[in-house]
Amino acid sequence: MLANMGVRFAGTGSYLPPRVVTNDDLSRTLDTTDEWIRTRTGIASRHMALPGQAASDLALEAARKALDAAGLKPADLELIICATMTPDHVIPSTAALIQRGLGAERAGGFDLSSACSGFVLSVSAAQGLLRTGAAKNALVVGAEVMTTFSDPTDRATYVIFADGAGAAVLVQDPEARSDILAMRQGLHGDVDVLSVPAGGSRLKTTAETVAAGDHFIKMKGRETFKFAVKTMSGLIADTCADAGVTPADLKVIVPHQVNQRILEAACERANIDIGRCVINIDRVGNTSAASVPIALDEGVRSGRIERGDLVLLVAFGAGLSWASALIRW
Repeated sequence: MLANMGVRFAGTGSYLPPRVVTNDDLSRTLDTTDEWIRTRTGIASRHMALPGQAASDLALEAARKALDAAGLKPADLELIICATMTPDHVIPSTAALIQRGLGAERAGGFDLSSACSGFVLSVSAAQGLLRTGAAKNALVVGAEVMTTFSDPTDRATYVIFADGAGAAVLVQDPEARSDILAMRQGLHGDVDVLSVPAGGSRLKTTAETVAAGDHFIKMKGRETFKFAVKTMSGLIADTCADAGVTPADLKVIVPHQVNQRILEAACERANIDIGRCVINIDRVGNTSAASVPIALDEGVRSGRIERGDLVLLVAFGAGLSWASALIRW
């Protein structure tokens, strides 16, 4: 590992498809109302991909903005990591399609699949490779077309999930003026709380699995709520302790945009003012691995996040999985 080598965020970017779907739009085909959705999720509208738009299309838009913000050209890139649970194809990787789309001829890379925790875990992977000298810079992308796997007849899930992409460029920082101070990650193997049952090697695609809707997201709402509240509040405290700071020292928290009620309950449990969180779920919905980088880019471009700030990224989702990264921005 390179001595005293820091890793800093050099630029961020995000992209939301132009198609906006409101709660009233959904109420035309689902047994739901704007009030029902807002009360239970905090969501008023969300973005959905246009016909023909895949994860790599959204990723490329966000990636170009992040590279521009970082002052890098595609030819400068050495590593691409794409966090997604909705890849364009089983093979090749979506990272490979991003590499081709950017024309980043020097870059290697791979996909990382961990649902909503994917982007933060990808940041962890990227910083490890940068610290060892395996690469000098990395493009980390979270890109999802969640509506591909959302059952349009299930109001419990279809009103929540949405599409989008966010990206960040990480670079080596020899002076370590900015750095990733602490990270946590964990797993609790559970296929019952949140899953897509079919389409893998366990349950192959058949006419029967398609007819049964087993290729759509299945979620147990009550169990998901309990897990997310407990996990988020615990991650905030534990990650701060790892870095020798307190939650009161944090300037901004960028959480996975899972559900407004969950975020409120987790902040109350952690004794943190929810106003310190970057929250856009009301306009963006739950975009899984794209959630944290979209909110992060919003925080950076709005001026809420500035150099020197302590910023905590925190995510949790299917797996069950969780991850955090405390950054001196």
